[in-house]
Amino acid sequence: MTSRKIHRLIGLILILPMFGWTITGVIFFIKPGYKGAYEQLSLKTYPLETQLLVKPDKKWHEVRLIKTILGHHLLVKLNGKTEHLDPISLQAKEVISSLEYKLLIEDALSINKERYGDIISIDGTKAKTSTGVVINLDWLSLRLSQKGDDTKLINILYKIHYLQWTPFKSVNLVFGVLGLVLLVTLTILGIRLYVKNKE
Repeated sequence: MTSRKIHRLIGLILILPMFGWTITGVIFFIKPGYKGAYEQLSLKTYPLETQLLVKPDKKWHEVRLIKTILGHHLLVKLNGKTEHLDPISLQAKEVISSLEYKLLIEDALSINKERYGDIISIDGTKAKTSTGVVINLDWLSLRLSQKGDDTKLINILYKIHYLQWTPFKSVNLVFGVLGLVLLVTLTILGIRLYVKNKE
């Protein structure tokens, strides 16, 4: 098979990936809707009005005392892991009830009601809002994460761009390597044909 035919065949094979790379590349460059989709949601904190004397343990690497709408929380780092303690008893702080969780999340969502709307359901430490955003709370670190339909769409676009077209990691790896090999081959053949035509 001649270089021209191989070049044409590879070009046909790469039509779909190239189309995907072009469209997603433009989106990644412009980044429409990224701000909301990947907004870092944080719990609303309040000034520490009362003095709490906490005797730190020598094993703690980091200590943070914060106050939320539910009261005081002591976050300590021990052996690289964060522990959520009661600042008075220094025992692990009990997981909150659904009602307390709703109160905590609603307080955090008040900063951007347009995106988050109102909480419509709670399942454990996961809440769903009227705008379709899912909020997760890591109770040990008191960190929030949010994911909406826009986040899911952008994640799908990333999978398209990087040829992650199947649920199997090993198959996606083969697709990625094959795509790069074909792209390099296409470039080399294109240069070769250009040089031949110049001769």
